Amino acid sequence: MHTQTSNQTGNSPDYYDQLLNEVEAADFLGYTIRALQNWRVRGGGPRFVKVSARSVRYQRRFLLDWITAHTVANTSEAAVTQKSPPEIPRRGW
Repeated sequence: MHTQTSNQTGNSPDYYDQLLNEVEAADFLGYTIRALQNWRVRGGGPRFVKVSARSVRYQRRFLLDWITAHTVANTSEAAVTQKSPPEIPRRGW
């Protein structure tokens, strides 16, 4: 389940940069943890951060970019199109 504090909203760059573990990422996407694991091995899934040899995390912006890239208007469109993702506030580092 996603919990938000008052300073973590959809309008804040911190919200998009927050690292989610694979349980949170799977919940966010509506897929299983196993699906995320398979995509990491086979490709085709959202980008991820390899924190250590046995630990990965997902930034919300990576998940949202992946969703946008897989969004189609009808079944005749290609499964994956190269659309520009919506503008998400970025940190100023």
